Amino acid sequence: MLGILQAGTWSAGDESALVDLKEEAGRRDHRGTLLPARPESDVAAEQVAEESACMSNTPGGGALVLGVADDGTLIGTSLGVDWLRHRVYEITDRALTIEVREIHLGGVRLLIITAPEAIEPIRVRNRIKWRLDDNCVEVDLATWHAKRMIRTHFDWSAQPSHVPADQVRASAVEAARQFLRDSGETNAVDLARQPTPELLRRLNVVTGDGYLTNAGVLAFVGRGDPALDYIRRDVPGGDSRQRVHKGARGLLEEIADVFTNINAYNSIKHIRTGAVVGQVRDLPEQAVREAVVNGLAHREWGLAAPTTIEHIGKTLRVTSPGGFFGGVNSQNIITHPSQSRNRALTELLAALRVAEREGVGVDRMVREMIRVGHRAPDISEIDGPFVRASLVGDATDEAWIGWLASIDPPETREDLNALLLLRQVVDQGWFDVVTAAPLLQLNQAETQGAIQRLNIATLRNGPLINLVPGVPDDAPFAWSLAPAARDALQRLDRTFGTDRPAPSRERIAKSYSRARGRVSTTELAGIVGASPTNVGGVLKSLERQGDLKPSRATRRGPGFYYVPVED
Repeated sequence: MLGILQAGTWSAGDESALVDLKEEAGRRDHRGTLLPARPESDVAAEQVAEESACMSNTPGGGALVLGVADDGTLIGTSLGVDWLRHRVYEITDRALTIEVREIHLGGVRLLIITAPEAIEPIRVRNRIKWRLDDNCVEVDLATWHAKRMIRTHFDWSAQPSHVPADQVRASAVEAARQFLRDSGETNAVDLARQPTPELLRRLNVVTGDGYLTNAGVLAFVGRGDPALDYIRRDVPGGDSRQRVHKGARGLLEEIADVFTNINAYNSIKHIRTGAVVGQVRDLPEQAVREAVVNGLAHREWGLAAPTTIEHIGKTLRVTSPGGFFGGVNSQNIITHPSQSRNRALTELLAALRVAEREGVGVDRMVREMIRVGHRAPDISEIDGPFVRASLVGDATDEAWIGWLASIDPPETREDLNALLLLRQVVDQGWFDVVTAAPLLQLNQAETQGAIQRLNIATLRNGPLINLVPGVPDDAPFAWSLAPAARDALQRLDRTFGTDRPAPSRERIAKSYSRARGRVSTTELAGIVGASPTNVGGVLKSLERQGDLKPSRATRRGPGFYYVPVED
């Protein structure tokens, strides 16, 4: 943080959930003119109290740097350290004691105000706020306490309830048995035959003194209010065709009801892959189940709102209360070790085979969507906080499905990393380790291994990907589709009438040059499967547009290439 301040200026990117930089409130008049600093200012104290309380309510606490103007200039502050600490203590009803330290940079006095993590929520003007990314947002008491429980690794779902095990609903127990039978697994089918007391015991939802755990109450008794709210519409904004929003029953009953309704509107198409006729739904059933179950297993059950499922056309959007948990975010959700704020509930749903085994749900969701040619699910945290998973089912891509079916070895078609790389190379024209690593959510060494595995895969005995030619010896490798593999996909596209949007040569040249710092006619030609003499005009056009510039003025000779123009 001091390094940022010593630079003399800052940008919005320097702020985070734990650090905020502020100009002292009340330092400017209505024209924006800077006023003389004062040792005491109630306006400034109110500002510091609100910002510090927000930091304190945020897991980990945080620090506020006071004396930085909105334009990034260090303008300083004259507020007294002891006076400010005491005034904040009064404003927060004696709930918050901040640490205030003054520093001098370039002759400017700044205050670094540290707010410790709160044990109980701290209110200012009767409102609780915490940091979401680099903003303070209002949060309700239940959500704050839920986050506090997360910080202490408290699993509410594993705690004993006051509901006797003999209060389970017969229909919920039957739903559990049906999930087990539907799996077809010998052990699961055997478990489904057990008497109810034994079934509950083996599912680990009964305490030693005969009470259900909270997970058991949710699954087999219910919480009264509906846990799920499913809405079916044919088009965005259209009338509701179906709704499932019925409480006073177990979660397993609600899940089974929702699955039945989703399947009713998730159309099946018969496709031929070689000599085999298969069935493909608009949205892969496994991906749908994982999206729904993740929206229940990992949600915050301390909040009353249901997990909502909007099924609009060929899109399914699952929104669940509570933000990401345990270090998971949208950039690492595929590869981050499994984390759940409701471990016991997650294990119960896995034991019942409601979804895949714990820890691989998101992997399967992504894989199943890509296998049939759809985009990878978008899983992100939105204000609330909520987590939203969106599965968009475009038209069934029979050409893509048939193309994947021709790849050997067969396990390549089941490999999520291989599928993500193939989607990238078809949609963007090329990839290398640096660009592929964030896509796979792996480090570069792991990404290199994934690329090497794909590199030995074949399509009709020919290579699937090739090294891009013309790459300098001291530069990292780049890969593109092998010509035969590209031709095979194009033939299938013509057969099935697939209008596959292909990246233009201009777009490939721009993305390649910006990522790798250069592009030559040999490199571009190798990516698009053309002769170098046929792509020279593309690079010259990009030079005229101001996107590229030549590496040498003559534009001739061995090793000549273009470099990107900095924005």
